[in-house]
Amino acid sequence: MPTLTKLYPMQEVSLHNSQDDCWVTIDGKVYDVSSYMDEHPGGDDVLLAATGKDATDEFEDAGHSKTARELMESFCIGELEVPTPLIPELEIVPNKQQNDIVEKIKDMSKQYWTVPVAVVGISVVASFLYSRRN
Repeated sequence: MPTLTKLYPMQEVSLHNSQDDCWVTIDGKVYDVSSYMDEHPGGDDVLLAATGKDATDEFEDAGHSKTARELMESFCIGELEVPTPLIPELEIVPNKQQNDIVEKIKDMSKQYWTVPVAVVGISVVASFLYSRRN
């Protein structure tokens, strides 16, 4: 079998979705089955339903014979283009900036220490007054 060099994006494959122009993808390969539509034992509607998506699972579930798999290779026109995944860029924070963040947190804790102390103090006084009543 010759080496496949033509790559097709799924968007282009999905445009070929009619009786006269039908492409399907199976196992990462693109097949132009337009000329086989009338001969397909499962009917043309099965092939038309497989356009615009990866039909590998449907193909495997149908239990195709070795002969059918060999015949399928004659319709192969290329491979499915696999989009490269978007990898987020790693943001490297300089040590100076990390130290700045730590310093800001320390400053905030020094500045706002009175709020938790006041809450604790009020709680102690309230519990003392409540216990004196009983």
